[in-house]
Amino acid sequence: MDINKLRELLPAVGTPSYIFDLDEFEKRALLVKKYFGDTVGMCFSIKANPFLLGRMPACFDKIEVCSPGELTVCERTGADMSTVIFSGVNKGFADVERAADDNVGTFTAESPLHLKLVSDAGVRRGKVFPLLLRVTDIKGGSQFGMSEETVFDLIRRRDEYQGVEIVGLHYFTGTAKRKAKPIEKECDYLIDLTARIKAELGFTVQRIEYGTGLAVDYFSDNADAEEEERLASVAPKLKELAEVAELTVEMGRFFAAPCGYYLTKVVDAKTNFDINYAIVDGGMNQLKYNGQLQGMQIPEILHLKDSEPEGEEQPWTLCGSICTTADVLARNAVFTDLEIGDVLVFCRTGAYSCMEGISTFLSRELPVIAEYSEKEGLRILRSMLFSDKLNTPRR
Repeated sequence: MDINKLRELLPAVGTPSYIFDLDEFEKRALLVKKYFGDTVGMCFSIKANPFLLGRMPACFDKIEVCSPGELTVCERTGADMSTVIFSGVNKGFADVERAADDNVGTFTAESPLHLKLVSDAGVRRGKVFPLLLRVTDIKGGSQFGMSEETVFDLIRRRDEYQGVEIVGLHYFTGTAKRKAKPIEKECDYLIDLTARIKAELGFTVQRIEYGTGLAVDYFSDNADAEEEERLASVAPKLKELAEVAELTVEMGRFFAAPCGYYLTKVVDAKTNFDINYAIVDGGMNQLKYNGQLQGMQIPEILHLKDSEPEGEEQPWTLCGSICTTADVLARNAVFTDLEIGDVLVFCRTGAYSCMEGISTFLSRELPVIAEYSEKEGLRILRSMLFSDKLNTPRR
């Protein structure tokens, strides 16, 4: 989205606000599909940005859901429940029962307890739910997934679980992978694991859901090209993995990040010890870049003014509305004629930022959220929510 379109949309959304460009979201999804090809399915992990769910590009095959709240988003947006992979480390009895009533397409099991809960839910309904067993990180494990030994044991005893069909494996170890090598190693591990399961247990892994964790370049002037190069470098190994089982690649950040714009207004300006400070009506409670720490890196920021800028460029430290010295969005960001009333647009905020900030700290408002497409124009998804609706205790 160019600066003129953002200027045109600004009066309708105000500040602070997010605008998600659905055309850019689809463009990114189609780029991934171009490199991964027809043998690799694509799954959008909606924790990155559930507001995009109502306008999902057709090239997505699956939706990953990790909480009851995300399941509610699917219900309210009319998502095709057969495409939902119901994941998450905390799945209790009520969560599984609800997902079973929604008839989600696939469950994952992070533990033997999950497997039993899903199987029991299937038995009660006279159904058999497809299920993926999550394998923990080969680099030493974590609270996510299960050890190989546990996975092998559950497959060996699969006939004890009448309400599920174990159809495959789920594997995701983390995000921000900038090089192909760690992803290639993980794919090789899954190829080997699938072969060992077949050899030792006589069981064929039909499906694999794999999260690549591909990194997004928030602070690069050449982000699009670098990310496309990253896609191209991992595609061959993913296609190789797709030859041993039906493969679905799960990503959230990589799909959604480029489509987001965060708009915030300069509400005050001053100079302390020769440093120019601009205070904006948003802040760290609403804006979060992966890898950003107290504004030490500068993302792409667009400057919207009502008049033509005059004078020389000057460096500014951009600070939010939260009462902590940590609320610095950028240091030494250079602008011409920055003044009170101007609007700054932080780009590449389509993933996590609107969901991951400490949004209710200091009882600040929650920003407007809108979507835009060239075909359908602007649509407000959430109006501004103020603290009297959020944090006010009842007497």
